[in-house]
Amino acid sequence: MKRTLLAIATLLATAAAFADYPEKPITIVVPFSAGGPTDKVARDFAEALRKPLKNATIVVENAAGAGGTLGATKVAKAAPDGHTLLLFHIGMATTPTMYRKLNYNVLNDFEYAGMINDVPMTLLGRKTLPANTYPELVKWLQENKGKINLANAGQGSASHLCGLMFQSAVQIDMTTVPYKGTAPAMNDLLGGQVDVMCDQTTNTTSQIAAGSVKAYAVSTAKRVNTPVLAKLPTLDESGLKGFNVSIFHGLYAPKGTPADVMAKLNTALKEALKDPEFIKRQEGLGAVVVTDGRLNPAEHKRFVAAEIDKWGAVIKAAGQYAD
Repeated sequence: MKRTLLAIATLLATAAAFADYPEKPITIVVPFSAGGPTDKVARDFAEALRKPLKNATIVVENAAGAGGTLGATKVAKAAPDGHTLLLFHIGMATTPTMYRKLNYNVLNDFEYAGMINDVPMTLLGRKTLPANTYPELVKWLQENKGKINLANAGQGSASHLCGLMFQSAVQIDMTTVPYKGTAPAMNDLLGGQVDVMCDQTTNTTSQIAAGSVKAYAVSTAKRVNTPVLAKLPTLDESGLKGFNVSIFHGLYAPKGTPADVMAKLNTALKEALKDPEFIKRQEGLGAVVVTDGRLNPAEHKRFVAAEIDKWGAVIKAAGQYAD
């Protein structure tokens, strides 16, 4: 009887302790540099998430390095109290294959809070590239084999993955030029130091609108219905049948974060994704806010597991491993 009463008292005390969550500022770790596409999503999302969490203070912390794995490791090893979270893109599904050694297990060392958005990719060229359309680009690539520089934001980045898929689809080898983040890669594309790049619409829409780069196609199965991107064909309709790449973002907490806290986070996430200002900003950048079953933690985790299998095959075929 005493043990039962003690157990009940412990449960009530635990529930009371987390009833006031969050009790201190929440840190959302972005495992990439400030100013990049994932950072932009995180900062918009943090503002929307703050409201359903009692106007909590939410800080975005950039912990860049090693294709996002440094930031992910930091969260995996953080106190499981819901005050340190991870916002990660498709790298959550690619690092298990790309990195031979990880300090965490993607499926076992995190609690899944829900998906946030899907982001199309755009195929770009430097402004001085002779090709003006996708067919002209393919012709130019074929005529310049061995001399093409394909920029990306670093090993394991979204632009790296899209570039791998594109090279495989067109069967034209290019010299990949990895940078330490999206910003320096884009700067060199703008400056004409590299020829082509595949990157997220959240990072490329403003450059396309300004005419600073040439845009040839989007990576998704359907066109992107925004004023800037609507006229761009898909790679699928341009001849690369079945080409369909989008970059997802999801929210994660350290394994062992209490169920009550995860339930509150999931409820707050769902409310945040209904925020009109957040939706407007995401749609303006070509991103699609998630409204399907992936909002739920279990479906979110199943989706990531399937993506691990999908991208594992691509990475193995390309032999693109990191230390």
